[in-house]
Amino acid sequence: MNCKNCNHQLSETDNYCLDCGAKVIRNRLTMRSLIAHFSEQFLSYDNKFLTTFIAMFTKPQDVIGSYIGGTRKKYVNVISYFAIAVTISGAFFFFVFKFFPDAMDTSQTFAVVEQTPEAIEKAREMNRNIFEYQALIFFLSIPILAFMSRLVFLRNKKYNYVEHVVLNLYAYAHLSISVVILYMLTIWFQSVFQALLLIVIPLQIIYYAYVLKRLYSLSLVQIILKTLLFFAILIPMMIIVLVVLVAFLFAIGFYDDLIEAQKAQKAVSYIISSAMNWTS
Repeated sequence: MNCKNCNHQLSETDNYCLDCGAKVIRNRLTMRSLIAHFSEQFLSYDNKFLTTFIAMFTKPQDVIGSYIGGTRKKYVNVISYFAIAVTISGAFFFFVFKFFPDAMDTSQTFAVVEQTPEAIEKAREMNRNIFEYQALIFFLSIPILAFMSRLVFLRNKKYNYVEHVVLNLYAYAHLSISVVILYMLTIWFQSVFQALLLIVIPLQIIYYAYVLKRLYSLSLVQIILKTLLFFAILIPMMIIVLVVLVAFLFAIGFYDDLIEAQKAQKAVSYIISSAMNWTS
């Protein structure tokens, strides 16, 4: 008999592979065994996922530092943790857009000026796209964020650029899972849920600062100064990204309908105004 995972030769009495450590499965897969495996992996107190999730709150420097230092068995590795976060996030947003299609729409709830129906619909469309592809957007932005965090700690050689990528992946994955849990708890209360949408970014900033403080053993004053430096780098980069994004949206015709609608609205207003002046 050979191991089904690494093909190492086993004896009939072996319960675990002596080469790769995998458990020897002799019985066919049943619903009971599937539920038992799920419970073992995700619901038991000593499973890696729950241990990692709790530790990312209490001692993120241990989770991230262990992975960077070469200890890979104690916690969920960074790629798996990110994959779990993306899966949970994707399932949640599918549920929201299926059963609560207007939950993510804050265009009118917190609007300070009255908007045209066309502008509102465009804002909603962009909002839906951002939430639907947020995992992909953030994954693509992680190399940039890692570059920025490395610049903030340029004089500190403790972690290199690739290790900052790991840092950002772990932090984002944990934030994503935590935020989805908060969303699930508040989705039933529209005003609370939409208020949460507005404070998510400040909460993310605070958590990132907390992670960096733990990893670099910084004082409160030091992490505040590092956070300000991070924003000093972030704001110009955000402006550049925003300009590129707007140019891209114009290039693909995203705003064409809105512009035409605005022109039509102005034309109607001009006709009415002219008619009123002529009749007076």
